[in-house]
Amino acid sequence: MAVDERAGTLPLAITGVSAAYGKKQVLTDITFNVRPAEVFGLVGLNGAGKTTLIRSILNLRTSTGDISLFGAANTSAKARQNLIYLPERFSPPVQLKGFEYLSILLEYFGQRLERESAKTTAANLDLDPHALSRSVRTYSKGMGQKLGLIGSFLVDARLMVLDEPMSGLDPRARVFLKDRLMGARTAGRSVFFSSHILSDIEEICDRIGVLHGGRIIFLGAPRDFTTQYAAPSLERAFLAALERTDSPAPD
Repeated sequence: MAVDERAGTLPLAITGVSAAYGKKQVLTDITFNVRPAEVFGLVGLNGAGKTTLIRSILNLRTSTGDISLFGAANTSAKARQNLIYLPERFSPPVQLKGFEYLSILLEYFGQRLERESAKTTAANLDLDPHALSRSVRTYSKGMGQKLGLIGSFLVDARLMVLDEPMSGLDPRARVFLKDRLMGARTAGRSVFFSSHILSDIEEICDRIGVLHGGRIIFLGAPRDFTTQYAAPSLERAFLAALERTDSPAPD
C-alpha cells in the first residue's frame, strides 16, 4: 500500500485491534483514529493496555486488526518515517552529550540539527540550554525526559506518539510541555499521547479515548465525557465511568 501524502489522510487509523499476552486478553476490538492537527489523549489506569496499544501502532508487537499511518499499513517503514515516538521510560545514551544525541536522532530522519533551534526548544521545556553541551551521564531523570521531548519537537514528523510524556516532569515543566503540545497542533502536527494525569488531558486534548478492561469505553471530546457522567471534572467523570463499567449487570 502506497503512502497517501494528501493533507486529509488520517495520521493514525486503528480498526478492530486486539492483543493478548498468552491467554490474557489485553486489548479487544479497539477502533478509533487521530485526525490531522489534533491532540488526542489515551486515558487509562496503569496496566490498562495503553503501552501495549502504542507498541502495536509501532509494529513492535503482534496484534490482530488493522492499523494505518497516513493511509499506509503500519508495517511499512515508509509510513513510520512520518512518526516520532517517545517511550515512557526514556533513557538517552549516557555516552553521548545532549547535542550529539539530537544530531544522531535528526540524522536518522534525514534532517540536520540546528543548535539555536535546539537551545530555544530546551528553554521552552524549562531545560537549561547549556545542559545540551554536557554528557547525558550527568542528567537527572527529568532532564533525560526533556532531552527526548526536545528531539520529538525538533524532528519534522507530522505525527508525535508519546507514551506518558508527563512522567518524571515537575509541575513547571509540565506546563511548558502542554504549551509546546498545543503549539505543535497549531503548526499542523498531530499528537497522540497516553496519560493517567487527567488534568493534563482535560486542558489540551481535542478528543480522548478512555481505555478500560481492554476496551474503549468512551471516545469523544473531554467536555462530552464530563457531560455524559454529569461530573464537574474529567477525573470525576473517569471514576464514574469505571464504576459503571465494572458494576455487575442486573439479574
